[in-house]
Amino acid sequence: MDFSHILNSKKITLNVVLSVFLSLLACKSFAIQSEKDSVNVKNAKEEAFNPTTAILEHIGDSHYWHVGGEVSIPLPVIIFTEKGMESFSASKFNGEGVAQGKYHNYKLVDDKIRVVDTDGNVDKEASHHIYDFSITKNVLALWFAGILLLIIFFSVASAYKKREGKAPKGLQSFIEPIIMFVRDEIARPNIGYKYQKYMPVLLTIFFFIWMNNMLGLVPLFPGGANVTGNILLTFVLSTVVLLIVNFSANKYYWKHIFMPDVPLWLYPIMIPVELIGIISKPFALMIRLYANISAGHIIVLSLISLIFIFKSLYIAPVSVAFVLFMDVLELLVAFLQAFIFTMLTALFIGTAVEEHHH
Repeated sequence: MDFSHILNSKKITLNVVLSVFLSLLACKSFAIQSEKDSVNVKNAKEEAFNPTTAILEHIGDSHYWHVGGEVSIPLPVIIFTEKGMESFSASKFNGEGVAQGKYHNYKLVDDKIRVVDTDGNVDKEASHHIYDFSITKNVLALWFAGILLLIIFFSVASAYKKREGKAPKGLQSFIEPIIMFVRDEIARPNIGYKYQKYMPVLLTIFFFIWMNNMLGLVPLFPGGANVTGNILLTFVLSTVVLLIVNFSANKYYWKHIFMPDVPLWLYPIMIPVELIGIISKPFALMIRLYANISAGHIIVLSLISLIFIFKSLYIAPVSVAFVLFMDVLELLVAFLQAFIFTMLTALFIGTAVEEHHH
């Protein structure tokens, strides 16, 4: 497969420049957050820097969206209890304080909402009966990416209507080659002549993953959320793929599963294996996207943590150099993971709709 029209020298140069910018922002953001965390430790002895805690906080979901310095945006909390629904702003927690609700008192424990008693102790029994539907950082970032994609594609669609029969221009000229790439390199080779029916879902999956991957590399608001590194999101995406593949499948697909061309005595082995394969294919998609995106963020944050672990500026040039190298790779991985997820989705659809050949 020829990628020369995508990975040309100008784009590589642009990626390097962008990576330098992202690296500097990442280092600055991490330093600010680490300083903020150290200030919040009151009436306690000075503790050693814990990279594990800092990294998990950065890649995890949160009821706050850190903007910069001491500024964080509290997000809406929506919970359902056995007594009814409650909603309030996360600012009521005041960091790690107790928020007084209508039915219970609540506290953030490892960024999870727990019911507490009057003394501030966690009530495990009551906590098991609350369901958190809050608008967290990942949820808000997902909405932001969706709105951004709608704006982009509505503007591109409008440009096609206004410039019908003319050469693409502006944003249209950037998006059109990518759409043609998805069509010619992903949909057609893997699905066949029925590819047009599945182009909308393939384009949606590709651009949605790519957009969230790219926004996740920007360490400052409105980026920095680890959306595609959240296994719940990748689970939903893989479930959508599972439903599309199996509802699109023809009779030959199901015949291959329940009546494979093997001796009858092998049926008790082959049928369970084929049924497991139905689940394992989207499961592999879920784990691959989640693991690759999360691993990239963890490596970058680990390299930045070296500065605070050694507490020396002499290690900073080495750390920043490796972070720069990883950010260049992350820009490539952001595209590759969207490409691989979409390509495997098309491949699974192609196997489900493939006509029987005698």
